[in-house]
Amino acid sequence: MTRILLIRHAHSVANNRGILAGRATGVVLTEHGKKQAVELAERLNGISVSSIHISPLERCHLTIAPFLESTTGAKGPQVLVTEDLSEVDYGKWTGKKLTSLYRHKLWKTVQNRPSAMYFPDGEGLAGVQVRAMRALHTAAAMPGNQILVSHGDVIKSIVSAVLGSHLDHFQKIVIDPASVTVLDFNGTDFRVITLNSTSAALSDLAPIKKKSATKALLGGGAGTSKSK
Repeated sequence: MTRILLIRHAHSVANNRGILAGRATGVVLTEHGKKQAVELAERLNGISVSSIHISPLERCHLTIAPFLESTTGAKGPQVLVTEDLSEVDYGKWTGKKLTSLYRHKLWKTVQNRPSAMYFPDGEGLAGVQVRAMRALHTAAAMPGNQILVSHGDVIKSIVSAVLGSHLDHFQKIVIDPASVTVLDFNGTDFRVITLNSTSAALSDLAPIKKKSATKALLGGGAGTSKSK
């Protein structure tokens, strides 16, 4: 069995400000997000990972950096940057406050019929799901356990597809910053082992290394800027 860990980036400055960051550059982690990244590395400790597939955006790289640093001196996982895991191209909505987007005439489409949503000068959510599933199948075809580091709506689209749910229902899924969703792949199909886990130990969900070896659902939820 192969385990695939879907990780959303940690709490970012855009999450903190209630802004739809999209593919904007320079979106880094808040202090809370940095702490989440360190805690995530601790949670991943002991898990055997062959490859990490990651969005090209900075906040994803900053999230997984503490884990990669912890593998220094050992044969660490290979890192594969893929556009298929990049954030949704929100087009003209990029950089806008979510509070202002609530009033947009397309907001009801995002919430109730996301499969029909095409962001102005951006991409459609149905297309996002296609590329996200391509990334998932690429990872599943590789040997060993895999990590995918991406964004809320991208991960939600994967979970929706794996569960056999229509994309129009994907707003029922919440993917918080620094959360881990674990899939099991048996060579034919996927199962969801855990969803949106933000604190539980993960070592029992993937093979251990051998000694030798708010209201706004867009984006997956903003989490909290305060430590628990």
